[in-house]
Amino acid sequence: MNVYELNSTEKYHKETFSLEAMVTMATSIDSVINLNDGTAMPMFGLGTAWTDECSQAVSYAIEQGYRMIDTAQRYGNEEDVGKGIAMSGIDRKNLFIVTKQWQNGHDACIQGLQRSLVRLDMDYIDLFLIHGPREGRNVATYKAMFELKKQGLVRSVGVSNFNIHHLEGLRNAGLPTPSVNQIELHPWLQPREIIDYCKKHNITVMGYSPLVKSKMLKNQQICDLAKTYNKTTAQILIRWSVQHGYITIPKSSKPNRIKENMQVFDWTLTEDDMDFLVRII
Repeated sequence: MNVYELNSTEKYHKETFSLEAMVTMATSIDSVINLNDGTAMPMFGLGTAWTDECSQAVSYAIEQGYRMIDTAQRYGNEEDVGKGIAMSGIDRKNLFIVTKQWQNGHDACIQGLQRSLVRLDMDYIDLFLIHGPREGRNVATYKAMFELKKQGLVRSVGVSNFNIHHLEGLRNAGLPTPSVNQIELHPWLQPREIIDYCKKHNITVMGYSPLVKSKMLKNQQICDLAKTYNKTTAQILIRWSVQHGYITIPKSSKPNRIKENMQVFDWTLTEDDMDFLVRII
């Protein structure tokens, strides 16, 4: 996997990026990673799970420079995400849209994607994920996703919340390796075995809930770090994900926090503080 800087005039679905621009982690909101299928994906985006005022949040985030938006059928907000994108005035081709299939099964997946496209008011999805494993249906769902990719309705296919045995099931079925595995990821949940497996098999790790669903923003240890760096507690947690090289999608519906959350690229946590956060649990 290679990570690159993408300037504002480049489009994710057309450009070939220079190896001279390669970095090991996101260094700006424009950083992208080359997935195992060749798709270029932004390393930073907006999460929208159960977000209030979703359309306004999406539009504002895009205006601020966010180029990746993560949604899902389960969230019930795909239509609002689509409206927010339209409100932003940015060409859809300059955005990277992630959504997830909730109901597993071949026909359910085909129909689900069609409904998602209608709700989002789009012709294609950049990254389509199985939202979660369902024993006995993962393979059928995954095969359907590649049928959709062949039709040009999906650019890249991945999974979410998959453990090693679920990924092994796809591999043993002779199916292509997922481009992404989206998992909950923050200092209090660091599933080392699945992260190592994904790295070994060239599956990009995408972390959701980097802010721990706001449950730890008042944690005294994180507050102490925030004071040391003169940052918000949210910025400390987001920087931890960025500095590990994970794709991350902090969510907020508040304009000031959406803007603050992206201000994590011009400073670093020390090695000692990164180690402290690794051991915080």
